[in-house]
Amino acid sequence: MKNLLTLLLLFFSVQVFSQQWIDDSNFDDKIYKNEQCIDCIVVVEFWVDFNKENAFKEWNQLKGVKYFRVDIEKAPNAKKEYRVRMAPTIIIFKDGIKEDMFKADLSLECPTDLEELQETIEEIKNASKF
Repeated sequence: MKNLLTLLLLFFSVQVFSQQWIDDSNFDDKIYKNEQCIDCIVVVEFWVDFNKENAFKEWNQLKGVKYFRVDIEKAPNAKKEYRVRMAPTIIIFKDGIKEDMFKADLSLECPTDLEELQETIEEIKNASKF
């Protein structure tokens, strides 16, 4: 019984905090076809395995957004459409429209931090409130 309880707790903690991955097969559904949410902010990080050390690590601390990660090798169409040249690249969408973008430079370091990204998200949210 104790082992079952431990297994259930582990399963639910992984489900709550697991990273959500998208690729070309579901990119549009996650970004554009979200009827459940009006004024939704979606943050997408284009990621690559060889540079995983420089990925955005504080994604679970973002407030008021849906956050997805895209392996650029599994999403060549999205990579091309949004002209992603370096990873990590972070794009903020509001109601399916690209609002802002943070691109890594040749250092391949994460182009933003939690504070700057959250501030940009709040600015995008507040821009439509008048």
